[in-house]
Amino acid sequence: MQITEENLSSGGRYIANLDGAEAEMTFSRASPQLIIIDHTGVPDSLRGKGVGQALALHAVQAARRGDWKIIPLCPFFKAQAQRNPDWRDVVS
Repeated sequence: MQITEENLSSGGRYIANLDGAEAEMTFSRASPQLIIIDHTGVPDSLRGKGVGQALALHAVQAARRGDWKIIPLCPFFKAQAQRNPDWRDVVS
C-alpha cells in the first residue's frame, strides 16, 4: 500500500491507494508544531484491510519526524490513539 501526502499551508491529507481505491485522513495545521486530525475516510471496498490503521500510523510517524503534536478530533484516529499508548509522545 502506498501512502502519499498533500500539504497546504492550512492543512492537508494522507492518501492511501490500494486495489484501485483511495482512502484519506485529513488534517488542519493549528500551528507549526500542532496538527488536528479531523477525518478518516475509508471506502467500503477497503474496510477490514488495515488501511485506516496504516494512515494513522503514517500520521504518527510524520509527527515524530516533524517534531509536532496531534490533536485527535477524528473518532477513528482517537480510538487508534487510545489503543496505542506508545503514541502518547505525539498525541495530545
